[in-house]
Amino acid sequence: MVSADPENTDPAPSARKADHYARQTAIGLLLAVLVITAWACLHVYGVFIHRWTTAGIAVAPFLIAAQCWLNVGLFIVAHDAMHGSLAPFRPAVNRWVGRICLALYAGFSFDRLIGKHFDHHRHAGTPLDPDFDANHPAAFWPWFLHFFRTYFGWREFAVLSVLLAVYVFVLGASPVNALLLWGAPAILSALQLFTFGTYLPHRHEDAPFTDRHNARSNNFPVWLSLLTCFHFGYHHEHHAQPGTPWWKLPQARVSSRA
Repeated sequence: MVSADPENTDPAPSARKADHYARQTAIGLLLAVLVITAWACLHVYGVFIHRWTTAGIAVAPFLIAAQCWLNVGLFIVAHDAMHGSLAPFRPAVNRWVGRICLALYAGFSFDRLIGKHFDHHRHAGTPLDPDFDANHPAAFWPWFLHFFRTYFGWREFAVLSVLLAVYVFVLGASPVNALLLWGAPAILSALQLFTFGTYLPHRHEDAPFTDRHNARSNNFPVWLSLLTCFHFGYHHEHHAQPGTPWWKLPQARVSSRA
């Protein structure tokens, strides 16, 4: 297993680093709770409560956009959990928060995805990278289909189909609400994650990559970086410092450009 953070290889942090990691854990878990809670509230409202009045139709695009962004947030929190940067030196906390976030996101298995994600870090931008399409290193849609098929299989389809059936036939949810205010944001968030967290950082261009990470970062301002992909677009910094949590990537970006 690839170490997420060179400083995170010891069984416990040194005393002088304990306060630093405790603060990182507290902030990371607080932000995770906020993302999960906001996602859950909008999910319940969208699937079970929202009505398609004139006002409801007008507000629906904003609900879809917000839920799409929160879906991205769920994945990014789980991603930090994979690297141990959500709660340093607390593997059980990372594991369970990651499991919850990915289950809510699309019925994904944290324990199955973590291996693929570390393969991505080992072999970024090569044929051995599960996130990369070596046959279409610069073509958006073929690469996205490859990416989608890699992570969304029959297991995920079955889990979401059963949950949809329970929502509609047992709990009385509107199929329209479920499809538009749950399904659509999930699909759009996959596109958002792929665009800003995989395609733009790892696509092949005329200019070569600068190092073995085969990754580049965008130059978005912090507010746009947050809105597009919870700072995951600062992607070279993530590959160079995988133990840095998402909310510290802007600071890492500034340091790398100094």
